[in-house]
Amino acid sequence: MTPKELLFATLRHEATPRAPWVPFSGVHSGFLTGADATKVLTDEDALVEALLAVNRLYKPDGQPVVFDLQLEAEILGCDLVWAKDGPPSVASHPLADTMTVPCRCTLPTAEKGRLPMVLNAMRRMKKEVGDTTALYGLICGPFTLASHLRGNDLFMDMYDDEEYVQQLLAFCTDCGKRMSDLFIEAGMDVIAVVDPLVSQISSTHFEDFLSGPYTELFDHIRSKGVFSSFFVCGDATRNIEVMCQTGPDSISVDENVDIIAAKAITDKYNVVIGGNIPLTSVMLHGTQQDNMKYVVDLLAQLPEYRNFIVAPGCDMPYAVPVENAIGAAQAALETESVRKMVENYVSASFDIDVELPDYEHLPRPLMEVFTLDSATCAACTYMLGAAVVAKEHFGDAIDMVEYKFTEKENIARCKKMGVKNLPSIYINGKLKFASIIPSKEELEKAIQEVL
Repeated sequence: MTPKELLFATLRHEATPRAPWVPFSGVHSGFLTGADATKVLTDEDALVEALLAVNRLYKPDGQPVVFDLQLEAEILGCDLVWAKDGPPSVASHPLADTMTVPCRCTLPTAEKGRLPMVLNAMRRMKKEVGDTTALYGLICGPFTLASHLRGNDLFMDMYDDEEYVQQLLAFCTDCGKRMSDLFIEAGMDVIAVVDPLVSQISSTHFEDFLSGPYTELFDHIRSKGVFSSFFVCGDATRNIEVMCQTGPDSISVDENVDIIAAKAITDKYNVVIGGNIPLTSVMLHGTQQDNMKYVVDLLAQLPEYRNFIVAPGCDMPYAVPVENAIGAAQAALETESVRKMVENYVSASFDIDVELPDYEHLPRPLMEVFTLDSATCAACTYMLGAAVVAKEHFGDAIDMVEYKFTEKENIARCKKMGVKNLPSIYINGKLKFASIIPSKEELEKAIQEVL
């Protein structure tokens, strides 16, 4: 059984001799070859060279070709801010000041934006490793794409103008179908629909606005004869069941979700679940042994290797040490031997001495935004965006700070504060919003209560 066949067997819900390993190495692939994030996302040769390095070093059963949720947004008119160590972020929202729905003539085609480069890279990777490795084509999910186009106002639109939101989501679903078709034609075996903002809404809102579009999208992908994955970041616990009901072949979650508890739900629907190796505390800042132990301990909780994929919780940070990813790979590929190697290992901790503010004696209200990294995590971007708007409204009457989980000191801060979910907003040391992006009115009310 080749690595690709092993992954396919898992996606067909068969028992396998081990759990498949899918390293979500997006811009991190460039780290392996000395190319920065911008280079691998704009230069075909640099991208392919980096992807082949991932394939050689991490021995994946499946791997993504590009992890960039801004491809579609860029084509549809969003301005991007580029970074050396992460994918670009959306800087402008074409529909921020107009409640219109784009014309279908604006949908992506093979000639638009960076798609020529991406599609060529896909074809080259298919030729190089496609016989042994399953290749993932990642598209931006309808809800996150709608947020890129409309901005934070989309969350209020869900209350104020349901019909508009439904029409915009229908357009974004058509965009997802178009991208899926292009990626399938380029040889992709699995279409992963990545929608980080799904974790930021209630299950009721999911059923009202997203159940139909997602069912339609996964039915479309299935009709093309390839597998699908529903990829969500953040604490999507409340939405796991409604996600399953849309009919994906698999679901991917991050460290905010108790993956074993979630698997009890996905198993009811015979849906594969994957994840959730922590991106920063383990992969970025941990040791090789931390990564090995996390994976073997996770796999030890499974009664059998069925309906489960070992993977990072999301797109791996750019500077993850190579030995850490190799450790995770080794634990997935040679689980029993690695289990013996780390059976007496005690994981490293982040007992850095951090001083918390004196919340009882602050000169003015303090709004703290805890994010994975607002520059790379879409849900974090929009949570921080809501906070920035509130700060602009209240001006010097309040203070605001962002703590990124990518920094060791902030991991320790989260531990000391008891922060359980990212992104979250605390006001004067008290949790106000966790994995739910507040509306402008909700956040302003919460701040006003402490002024």
